[in-house]
Amino acid sequence: MKHRLLGAAVAGCALAALGAGPVHALSDELWINVPSETVLPGPDADGSTRERTLEVRVAHGNVDNAVPAGRLTVDASEIASFAHVSWPANCSPASGLKAVCAFPAMPVGTEGVPAALIGLRALSDADLSASGSIRYTAAAGELSAADAETRITVGDGPDLGLSQAPWQRGLTPGTNHTVRATVANNGNRTVERTLLWVNASYGLRFKERHANCEYQDHTTGTGALCVLDEAVAPGQRYDLVTRLGIGRKALYERFDHSVLPYSDAALEEARGDGTWTRGTGPELDLRAVAGQRAAADGDDVDLNDNYRTVILDAKNTADLKLTGNRMRGVAGDTVTARMTVLNRGPAWVASLGAGSAVASVRFQAPAGTSVVGLPEDCWTQPPSEEGPSEATYFCWTPIYLHDKTSYTFDVQLRIDKVVRGARAVIETVNDGELPITNFDPNLRNNVSAIVVNG
Repeated sequence: MKHRLLGAAVAGCALAALGAGPVHALSDELWINVPSETVLPGPDADGSTRERTLEVRVAHGNVDNAVPAGRLTVDASEIASFAHVSWPANCSPASGLKAVCAFPAMPVGTEGVPAALIGLRALSDADLSASGSIRYTAAAGELSAADAETRITVGDGPDLGLSQAPWQRGLTPGTNHTVRATVANNGNRTVERTLLWVNASYGLRFKERHANCEYQDHTTGTGALCVLDEAVAPGQRYDLVTRLGIGRKALYERFDHSVLPYSDAALEEARGDGTWTRGTGPELDLRAVAGQRAAADGDDVDLNDNYRTVILDAKNTADLKLTGNRMRGVAGDTVTARMTVLNRGPAWVASLGAGSAVASVRFQAPAGTSVVGLPEDCWTQPPSEEGPSEATYFCWTPIYLHDKTSYTFDVQLRIDKVVRGARAVIETVNDGELPITNFDPNLRNNVSAIVVNG
């Protein structure tokens, strides 16, 4: 399990864990956002332990509603045998392990608010196999949230983590951008070497190809594996700086990176079956921003913060052009309707987060014909009283289209009756994660037709 982050696909995403699902009340819903689990570092070599901060937030689903101030109840009694709890100022402890925390109101337009920052520290004699849960409930006005919990364990070993670099939008193609993050060891053992995996999407490029990294170009970008020789002791933090070029084809870009303690096995697993090429530039180094403490090496005890994604969107456009075709036949023939989406650029378009189609094409069968064969990436909306009286069909492109490339749907039509010049409009639909109106400068060529015997 510990090496799974390095093999993550670029379309994958590292998401924060949420509490249990919401309960509906008054056209709104309240829920508790907490990590599903966290690991407390065991004693350091000198017997001391370090505190972890557990952030609890409360959110609601209808931002058009205002939510009054509320109360979060926290019960940490299950971890009493191995952990100490420190309560923030907005919490009133009923005991050392139970408290009621006041959280602020959520005015209209507010999705969520912080409810508590709880300090957790393993006891110096904690059993390294110990585990337990912290449990939460919350209420605000007439809204109440379903119960949530965080599983707490104790770990003995290093625990590398990456800070979240800010997302950037409105970047200019042809310029440079720097992604800055912090690598920290939140465990109780030193990491002697670090294995760094990074991936820059197709519209980005690495400004340097470092000699201690190896690179692999793939369809949606470039990946790199780097071995960093700086030891990272418990409590120590390093700056990690990556310089990127925002390419002329950039639009919706993302940068992914993850860290693990180095091992030969981890490197081989991350390489997989692909071909990697070593860089020739200056070595990539971590830059220390904290002191050093000596300890032993080991496996990473908590992978929840080893992986981060940074969104880097550019100010650019991509002109999608939709074309159909003409077919001829007699009654009983099956003909092929070809609908092609061409990306005329200059940018590529990709939905690397949600994995949605770049474009969805809508059409109906021309008069006198029936659809008898659809590609796998198409579906049918049956006729209904509320909607169209005839079946409507939708076809999805892949989640990315490079500039100057196209994607074609071959739909099989049976000619039931010859209707001269039977014509059906085909058009792209402006929905999904990437609405076409957000990036396409010319919507006139997003409509075309398929014509039978015309």
